[in-house]
Amino acid sequence: MRSFMRFFYYLLYHPFAFTYDLVAWVVSFGKWNDWVLSIFPHLEGTRILELGHGPGHLQRFFRDRGLSPVAIDESTQMGNLAKRRLGANHKLARGLAQSLPFVADSFDTVVSTFPSEYIFDPRTLAEVKRVLTSGGKLIVLPAAFPSNEFLKWLYKVTGETPETLDDILKERLKRPFVQVGFAVEVQIVELISSRLVVLIARN
Repeated sequence: MRSFMRFFYYLLYHPFAFTYDLVAWVVSFGKWNDWVLSIFPHLEGTRILELGHGPGHLQRFFRDRGLSPVAIDESTQMGNLAKRRLGANHKLARGLAQSLPFVADSFDTVVSTFPSEYIFDPRTLAEVKRVLTSGGKLIVLPAAFPSNEFLKWLYKVTGETPETLDDILKERLKRPFVQVGFAVEVQIVELISSRLVVLIARN
């Protein structure tokens, strides 16, 4: 299943990047933006870095709220989609989270919504610590569990069920962040139609 999901994400972020918005809408039953915007109450400061900007929706939300967002994604196709949405002057970079092209202490908050497994790579986390200010935050939205019965079944099949959130999943999520020196908290955010997992790591 893990190998299949890696292949699926590769297709979605590269040759089929143009289908990303449709896929996101379908799997979330139209709640994708609500899920992503749930990170806003946790933001601190105005200098925000997004890891894995995708088609650029969150960058637009940041900009519309007067923040100073910067974003990076390793996918050329996603970069092209985001540039068309945001304009050529928006600060987008192409690169890997394991080697961020930014100087130390550049950002108040780093955000990653529904990232693939790169977010748990110690090299990624070391780079995030480096570019964050002292006391800065890394906010990760790794999972959402809709109330829809079909998706409940699907998440159960993949081994990520809401019943595991409070104990097993929380500990598994926190471990890589703690190991590189973050102070970590995992919150469960209850929405009308969904249950979200939000990880907050303090530098």
